[in-house]
Amino acid sequence: MPTAFITGATAGIGAATVRELAGSGWHVVATGRRADRLDALAAEIGDLVHVAAFDVRDEAAFEAALAALPAPFSDIDLLVNNAGLALGTAPAQSADLDQWRTMIDTNITALATVTHRLLPGLVARKGAIINLSSVAATYPYTGGNVYGGTKAFVHQFSLGLRSDLAGTGVRVTSIEPGMVETEFTLVRTGGNQAASDTLYGGAEPMTAEDIAATIAWVATLPPHLNINTLELMPVRQSFAGFQVSRA
Repeated sequence: MPTAFITGATAGIGAATVRELAGSGWHVVATGRRADRLDALAAEIGDLVHVAAFDVRDEAAFEAALAALPAPFSDIDLLVNNAGLALGTAPAQSADLDQWRTMIDTNITALATVTHRLLPGLVARKGAIINLSSVAATYPYTGGNVYGGTKAFVHQFSLGLRSDLAGTGVRVTSIEPGMVETEFTLVRTGGNQAASDTLYGGAEPMTAEDIAATIAWVATLPPHLNINTLELMPVRQSFAGFQVSRA
C-alpha cells in the first residue's frame, strides 16, 4: 500500500487530496498548522491517515514529525507539496514586506526543505513529487508580485528536479491551477468574505476536489510516464491582456 505525505492538509486542496488518496487505499500523512482540523480529518477517514501538526516553516518541528511516523506511514512514496499562501493584493511599491517574507518562507524555503529531506527515500522507492504551483507562475497580474514569483520558483524548481533525477525513476510534476474556490482569498485578504465572493461569483471556479482528482490521476499513472507541468483553469477564466499606461 503506497504512502503519501501531504503538506497544507487542513483545508482546501490539501484536505481534498487526503480524502481522495485515502479513498483509493493510500496511507496518508496529513500535515498542517491547525491540529483541530487535522484531528477532524483523521476521525472522518480513519486508520489510513496519520496526522502531524506543525508549521511547515519550522524545520525542527518537521524533523520531529518525521521521526514520530509509525511504521505503516514511514516509507514515503509520494510527496505532495501543497502548503502555500498568498498574502495581500497591494502593488509592490506599497506591499507589506513581512507578507512578502512569509510567502517566500512558506512557498519557497519550506517547500525546498521538505523536498530535500524526503528525496533520499523517494529515490530509494522510485516515488513521485507533485508540487502545487499556479497559473500566476506564468501570467503576471497587478498585486501578484512576490506570490507569482514564488510560484514561478516552484515551476522552475520542479523542472530542475526532473533534470537532476533523470534515471532514478522518480517522477516530478508541477500542478498549476487557475481559480479554485477555497480559503485562498480569505487568507489573502485577512478574512474578507465579500472579496472572496466577488472574485468567484459567477465564474464557476474549479473546486478543491477537482484538483485533488487531478493529483490522484498524476500519482497513479504508470511509472514510465511523467507529467512535467499541468496547467488547469475553469472554462470561464482565460489569459489577461497587456497593460498600457498612457501619458
